[in-house]
Amino acid sequence: MKNITLSADENLIEAARRQAISEHTTLNRQFRLWLEYYVRHEQRTAEAMDVIRELQRSIFTGGRTFTRDEINER
Repeated sequence: MKNITLSADENLIEAARRQAISEHTTLNRQFRLWLEYYVRHEQRTAEAMDVIRELQRSIFTGGRTFTRDEINER
């Protein structure tokens, strides 16, 4: 595991440490969880956009637009 150095307001860091302690964890652990979420969120967004683009290539409406009721019709 690689170490990094971050800079933040002292009061914010102390408040974050107290919060982590109250949650029976560490600030380091919380940061690792956030970092993992941050990366995965970006990846999921990119994957979702790929699916949308693929659907746009395969669905043809002949230029017709649909009303909200038509779109939600089951």
